[in-house]
Amino acid sequence: MTTTPAPAPDPDPDGTAPRPEEGAPDSVPVLADDQGPPVRRFWAVRRIPAAVLAAVVLGGAGLLLYDVAAVRADRSAMAWRREFTDVLASKPLDSAGVVIGAVLAVLLGVWLLILAATPGLRAVLPMSRRHADVRAGLDREAAALVLRDRAMEVSGVQSVQVRVGRSKVGVRAVSHFRALDEVRTDVENVLATGVDELGLAHPPALTVRVTRPPRKG
Repeated sequence: MTTTPAPAPDPDPDGTAPRPEEGAPDSVPVLADDQGPPVRRFWAVRRIPAAVLAAVVLGGAGLLLYDVAAVRADRSAMAWRREFTDVLASKPLDSAGVVIGAVLAVLLGVWLLILAATPGLRAVLPMSRRHADVRAGLDREAAALVLRDRAMEVSGVQSVQVRVGRSKVGVRAVSHFRALDEVRTDVENVLATGVDELGLAHPPALTVRVTRPPRKG
């Protein structure tokens, strides 16, 4: 004797519940469809300037503190500090040594301010972000190599030089046959697609120049 299982009850016997249409896009928002957070340039760590500045400040502060403590202990000050004080007291403010020292101090301060206010890492191009916790960057030399390989696939191109900057891509191609205008148009189309496929947050402008190879002899 065999038994047949009862069919599952219909959750909507009246047919009043809304049904999803075929081919309709998913209404649930996902993070991949978002434009992503704003993209900023990468900031350099600058370990070498920070280490040099910290060493200079620490050494100078330690030496000056030792000299002050020695004077407080009824000992004579160091010879370099006495000579430095006498020189500053005897030289006028418009002397060459004082002016040169002031200019060097100003240049050093401006340099430190520039390092503190600029991101650096000019060789890394930020890429588009689709997730808030993921940041990616592309090296400018790697981008130039990719675009160079793409340009070499164009018919008539003999050699290519690509220079990738933060806001512009300069391409210089040499064509040994075909019309230069046709080669330039093909190179521009190929590299425009290549720049888009790099996925950069701020795609650089493209400048293409096509010339003939130099004549031999």
